[in-house]
Amino acid sequence: MKAMVYREYGGLDVLEYCDVPRPEPGPNEVLVRVRSCSINRGQDIETRELGYMRPPLPHIGGVDPAGDVVEVGTGAEDFQPGDRVGTSPLLACGRCRYCLAGQINLCLSIRLFGTHTDGGYAEYAAIPKSCLVRLPDNISYDEAACYGLAYPTAWHLLVSRAQVGPSDTVLVLAAGSGVGVAGIQICKLFGARVIATASTQEKLDMARNLGADEVINYAQEDFGLVAREMTGGMGVDVVFENVGSATWDQSIASMAKGARLVTCGITSGGSASIDIRSLYFREISLLFSVGAVMSEAHQVYAMAAAGKLKAVIDTTYPLSELKEAQQRILDRAQFGKVIINP
Repeated sequence: MKAMVYREYGGLDVLEYCDVPRPEPGPNEVLVRVRSCSINRGQDIETRELGYMRPPLPHIGGVDPAGDVVEVGTGAEDFQPGDRVGTSPLLACGRCRYCLAGQINLCLSIRLFGTHTDGGYAEYAAIPKSCLVRLPDNISYDEAACYGLAYPTAWHLLVSRAQVGPSDTVLVLAAGSGVGVAGIQICKLFGARVIATASTQEKLDMARNLGADEVINYAQEDFGLVAREMTGGMGVDVVFENVGSATWDQSIASMAKGARLVTCGITSGGSASIDIRSLYFREISLLFSVGAVMSEAHQVYAMAAAGKLKAVIDTTYPLSELKEAQQRILDRAQFGKVIINP
């Protein structure tokens, strides 16, 4: 089968489009003919560049595949050839105290399909049945590839952690990212007011079309100050922070008393300073998370099937053009998900 492989960590030049043996499904695994797989900056690009999470080499990336079941391994007989499936890529041990409590994203041995295992940048992938979600008939493969990691993560942060509601004003950073477009929609679904940031007028217009009430060009303005002005000097109730060092100070400055900041990303770096006095005088809550639990993934797919969440697809590329697709993300040119079609 064809796959995109890298045999060492590095730039786009380490990616090799080549023939590799088709995998066989092991116990509790399902062999899937991959139709679509999205690109996630941290899990796919930074992993390839920096060895993030230390995947085994040689490696096939791609954490969000969707496709058709073609073969099932022992113990996975609840799936059948022909089933249409998407993924929720967290791999948990199922035995630790957190797994037994249903908090698989806190698993003591947490791994990620497509990062710690070979993934979906191939014509076929062997996927643990615990990661699979049956696709409703009205969700396409490309749409399913958008929902795998980003949307459940945004749901977990905004709904489970921040408990966003109609009385909240939410500042959503990097509105054009996968979690950004998910965040805007989830906040509006729960009745919140949304202020979104992006770096171009085109992306700001798209954020408005997606539901954002107000927008800020972070490349031209101090979004922390502007967000306070937009809230009459009070500040926002929730910051959906998924950038890191470059935006941290402005994010904190934008917050009202009693506000919550939720974050799942450090694309601009993981170091930030904290003024403890300022935080405790304002009773600021800092909430962190990795991934989501399976029930949240099922909620996302159900909301999508009901038309209440929308997959935002920027562009699609064949597998052979994965380098060009990842370069588009490195250039920050995308709004929504970039999809690979093996």
